[in-house]
Amino acid sequence: MFLFFDYSLIFAALFDVADRIFSLKEVYIQMLIIDSKDCENIDKALKKYKKKFEKSRVLLHLRERQAFIKPSIRRRMQVLKAVYKEQLNSGRLEK
Repeated sequence: MFLFFDYSLIFAALFDVADRIFSLKEVYIQMLIIDSKDCENIDKALKKYKKKFEKSRVLLHLRERQAFIKPSIRRRMQVLKAVYKEQLNSGRLEK
């Protein structure tokens, strides 16, 4: 069994602790655990780790938290995205 500590998560947790002092947010710390067989080499374990890290979408959440987006702007972006997808599906807009 290999344990990979994700340092970006640790740093995010530290920043969350700093935020918690000011705004009482809860801190969630994740650790990715990769189960491996005895005959499996480290390259396969690293590949599994990378896949698991991408699926957890931690990097996406960290990038979202870099800058504050007002809720009204976030909703407007969602509506514009939905309109764009609808136009693509109906054939009015081509890629």
